[in-house]
Amino acid sequence: MKRIRNLFCLSLLLVAVGLPAVAQTKLHVTLPDSITTVGYATGLRKNLSGLVERITENQMNKDQITNPLDAIRGRVPGLTILKGSNGPAALDAVRLRGTTSLTTGNDPLIIVDGVFGDLSMLTSIYPADIESFVILKDASETAQYGSRGASGVIEITTKKGVSGRTSVNYNGSFGIASSYKTVRMLNGNEFRALAQERGISILDMGNNTDFQKEIEQTGLQHNHHIAFSGGTNTSNYRVSLALMNREGVIVNEKLQNFTSNMNMTQYVFDNFLKCDLGMFGSVQKERNLVNLHKIFYSAASYNPTFPNHKNPETGNWDGYAYASQLSHPLAWMDVKDKNATSHISTHARLTFNLAEAWKLTFFGSYTYNVVENAQYLPVAVWAQGQAYRGDKKMESLLGNLMLSYKKEWRKHFFDVLGLAEIQKDKYSGFYTTVTNFSNDKLGYNNLQGGAIRPWDGTNSYYEDPRLVSFMGRVNYTYDDRYILTVNARGDASSKFGSNHKWGFFPAVSVAWVVSKEKFMEKLSFIDNLKIRAGYGLAGNQNGIDSYTTLNLMRPNGIAPVGSTPVVTMDKLRNTNPDLKWEVKQTFNAGIEVALLGNRLLLTANYYNSKTKDMLYLYNVSVPPFTYNTLLANIGSMRNYGTELSIGITPLKTKDMELNINANLTFQQNKLLSLDGNYQGEHISATEYKSLAGLDGAGFHGGYNHIVYQIVGQPLSVFYLPHCTGLVSDGNGGYIYQIADLNGGGVSLEDGEDRYVAGQAVPKTILGSNISFRYKDFDISLQINGAFGHKVYNGTSLTYMNMNSFPDYNVMKKAPAQNIKDQTATDYWLEDGDYIDFDYVTLGWNVPLKNTRYFQSLRLSLTVNNLATISGYSGLTPMINSSSVNATLGIDDKRNYPLYRIYTIGLSVNF
Repeated sequence: MKRIRNLFCLSLLLVAVGLPAVAQTKLHVTLPDSITTVGYATGLRKNLSGLVERITENQMNKDQITNPLDAIRGRVPGLTILKGSNGPAALDAVRLRGTTSLTTGNDPLIIVDGVFGDLSMLTSIYPADIESFVILKDASETAQYGSRGASGVIEITTKKGVSGRTSVNYNGSFGIASSYKTVRMLNGNEFRALAQERGISILDMGNNTDFQKEIEQTGLQHNHHIAFSGGTNTSNYRVSLALMNREGVIVNEKLQNFTSNMNMTQYVFDNFLKCDLGMFGSVQKERNLVNLHKIFYSAASYNPTFPNHKNPETGNWDGYAYASQLSHPLAWMDVKDKNATSHISTHARLTFNLAEAWKLTFFGSYTYNVVENAQYLPVAVWAQGQAYRGDKKMESLLGNLMLSYKKEWRKHFFDVLGLAEIQKDKYSGFYTTVTNFSNDKLGYNNLQGGAIRPWDGTNSYYEDPRLVSFMGRVNYTYDDRYILTVNARGDASSKFGSNHKWGFFPAVSVAWVVSKEKFMEKLSFIDNLKIRAGYGLAGNQNGIDSYTTLNLMRPNGIAPVGSTPVVTMDKLRNTNPDLKWEVKQTFNAGIEVALLGNRLLLTANYYNSKTKDMLYLYNVSVPPFTYNTLLANIGSMRNYGTELSIGITPLKTKDMELNINANLTFQQNKLLSLDGNYQGEHISATEYKSLAGLDGAGFHGGYNHIVYQIVGQPLSVFYLPHCTGLVSDGNGGYIYQIADLNGGGVSLEDGEDRYVAGQAVPKTILGSNISFRYKDFDISLQINGAFGHKVYNGTSLTYMNMNSFPDYNVMKKAPAQNIKDQTATDYWLEDGDYIDFDYVTLGWNVPLKNTRYFQSLRLSLTVNNLATISGYSGLTPMINSSSVNATLGIDDKRNYPLYRIYTIGLSVNF
């Protein structure tokens, strides 16, 4: 893989160095003098001193997009967008420059037309409604958002109407999703033959069933989007409606999403006042896979001699008592788990042009989101059945007042703004769980069908956090050469105690446009050369609940008082009234170069951030504390890296054009400290904390911990015993031989015979897009990659263990190796390097002549998930490698089958 990576990178550099001197052309990039909205400010890119990535519609991915962020996957250095672990679902994780907090708050802030939200808000935006993305990564720009911008900011601007004739646009597509690769397990005949060969008695039901194929289907997908727009010199409008309908490649897996987007702009009083009104919303319905691990584990390892239908005599799925961790795979297809999400956001902006240089802006938004979940686990997968109904609601009200001043005087340019802002959120919800159903007929539609309600099966909650902010920003440019930007923002959160409610987050950045200097005039091939640097602070409050600093009580059980049962109460947690903002300090430096008439663009950026006063649960003594853990601000962590990007147009003529864009991100992370003093007592976290481990048969209560959090190491490292090879078990089988690393005898305990064997998060991330046009035809290829990390093949560790046969099925190659051991060592730790050919799109812009109604017509064909180049022996190395949870870095029998989507698309402008 190292050779593949080196050859790929070298080829890009050779293209850059050997670029022929052809006629001047333009790349599909944002040039230095274009107008860009960055946070609360709007202006020319030439006046920016911070790093701003802008992706326009022409640059977005052209594949089958489910989530709007799919449109920029692989396009932005430092931005990791992990696809969902199941077919039609949303994104698993989005990270800008890595993980910066051990609690929560690692997702970037999402802003759509000025409305603040999180990743869930993206379900309400159809990709065809997006005009551009603006990605803010460095402190000088994210400081505008104070505590909200700690993990970066992704701003989405939707399309607006334009003056002129009324236009109608339609975009539609139809696709087929089909599985092409699953884990290779013994089939029914091989299962029987192996048992007979080894003299093992099995329960033979006489069938030859491939349960991995039985739970699959051909997923049909279609999307439709129509937009109407128009306007005059004083007003414009745009309205769109869309339907997205997706089926996954697993039976009964579906997603349906209706979206709408409306924008209107009106100028009044001779352009003294500009009114912008907007609304977007969606109703999304989906049927989910409840437990990926159980579903795919059952499908792969269930006895393949069992039938693919219910027992005609009992009407139930046949079970196998000795395989205690499995249920009949097709019984999981009877599980009903449905979500219905309704979202609506409205916003209004009033801009008063007070004078030539002064503007006063009022902005307000209201967001309402409700998620209804209903789930029923039938008797075949859950003893006596279980039903669940839940409801989550979120309301957010945001308002701000901004006064701005822009003035150009001789060689000086001033852009100054002041902002006051308030946000009030409300979160509420409830759920109920019941068990012990006499049959599966009622399901979640009648919770009275369950005889038992578990004590912790019913709950409700309510939170109303508030945030008040004041911000000042000064942008100064001298002679288009020297740029200075200063941001100062203060946030006050209701989540903190009275002594620490306010957080102050300043930032400063400078830039030097070297290409504007006189000594550069002789270097005519350099169109732009800018050097920049910045430093700033950002806060994070998402690691704590709304009432963490208060003494809270909770119900903890039922006790009889006389003949009446009474709910008892106890203290919820240790209270820390001194909780304060988690703060990230970041230094950035960068250079951007445009050469040869903007045909060759090069960008390099370096960042180094340190998170201090980190919110985390630390170990404390009992007494004086009530509980043995306390949430406090003590730890620290560092992230640093380099981002490189290149854009080349080596060929452009009337009939042909070739564009190559690529970016590389080199990233590192280190957990610096998790101990310190609190009120005179030294407190610390666990030295070795397991983050992710193996699950399933044979792993309960064993040494199944794989990925750890260790101070002094990257956040997620593989901390494992070392296997020196396979040795005989004395009975014809083989076991893993474990090295005695510390000389005191072999021990699998933490801190004993284990070592840091690698990290789960990639050190290098690649994104590349190559597009070629010949006359009216074009083709686009997206390539992504990741290097420098490991993947633990827990799937092979489990399915290669012959001790589990015949209760559980095994891989086809397992009998030959005859391993009879399931000890987790570094034997199955593999390189995770890969290059993924994400999609290819072939398009035809149909020539239109003498047409009265048609403005343009485009047909396209897209194939998603083309191929992956990797030395990894499992299904795919593209597992969770960025989100810190129980699956990080581990391929543990929960892989969705590899599948491709074939899509034809139609786009018509009237």
